[in-house]
Amino acid sequence: MLVHFVTDEPNKIPALRAMLEPQHVVDSYVLGTAGRRAPSNGVLVVDADLRQSFHVVQLKAILRELRNISEKLFVVQSHLRAMVAQAFALGATEVIFRARDAVPKLAKIEIAQRQLNPGFTGEPTEVAKCAASFSSLFSAAAKGRQITLADAKKSTLAVINGIEQNGLSFWLDDVRRYHEGTYQHCLLVTGVAVAFGMGIKFSDADLMRLGLAATLHDVGKARIPLTILDKPGRLDQSEQEIMNRHPVIGYELLKLIPDMSAEILDGVRHHHEYLDGSGYPDGLTAPEISDLVRLLTISDIFAALVERRPYRSPMSKRDAYNVLCEMDGKLEAPLVKAFQSVVLKD
Repeated sequence: MLVHFVTDEPNKIPALRAMLEPQHVVDSYVLGTAGRRAPSNGVLVVDADLRQSFHVVQLKAILRELRNISEKLFVVQSHLRAMVAQAFALGATEVIFRARDAVPKLAKIEIAQRQLNPGFTGEPTEVAKCAASFSSLFSAAAKGRQITLADAKKSTLAVINGIEQNGLSFWLDDVRRYHEGTYQHCLLVTGVAVAFGMGIKFSDADLMRLGLAATLHDVGKARIPLTILDKPGRLDQSEQEIMNRHPVIGYELLKLIPDMSAEILDGVRHHHEYLDGSGYPDGLTAPEISDLVRLLTISDIFAALVERRPYRSPMSKRDAYNVLCEMDGKLEAPLVKAFQSVVLKD
């Protein structure tokens, strides 16, 4: 089930995600950040200091956008009676005293929704399957457990099925509607890469290889501190340096897995390399960059541009493609040209 979490403190987001995912999909919003497209389904959970008048004003604006969401849970400390009253005045359907109390409440809401609507499924099936697989992969990596190739293949196959059934545009819209942050980016990159492979008539084996590289390309981010990974604004220089370690971290995590191919490892380590040698982590130049990496890099950049982030709205597909065209010398021009028919055909 989709949970929209609104808070005044970004550091509350990782804790709530840890409690609710992968059973539920958490879409977080920090009060005072840039707006985003209003969703039309799910459950709202609010954990913010309602004694601050500016929080109340910001929250009222969000609630107007979320007026179609019927279930609204507010987290309020039990001794703050004025905040309890304020929560109900804002439209709370229930007040809970600890964030973890949301877990049983959401379970009851989900059961009630299924009883009222037997066809209730929450987010699209293929997106849900893939998100659950990504959650399993990242959880294993973060906790030091071995990642299994079977989980990665399962996730990749779910993306392939989703693109085959509904096309890239539907996949992009569904992912952006239900996910954010690292999961959103990985789902988008894999969808774009798979559609790219289909568009240039890859064989089934080559498509799975490219899809697997896309699925695993950012797994190293599981070892990046959550304060950096989930930061609602732009990273500063020192934070960016830490973030830029993720390709090598991912490579080191995956190279120990039996049957992990050299092509996949290459994609994970080198998806931020450019033909002119200006990329990272190894500063490779054109003769050293494989075809798979070239495809993956284009997919990664495009996905980053069209994804929804707290500090900016997503670019249109046309504008994102134009950015790729302006990166002549860094990306392979014939591949960028071939990419046009994949992402701009509708």
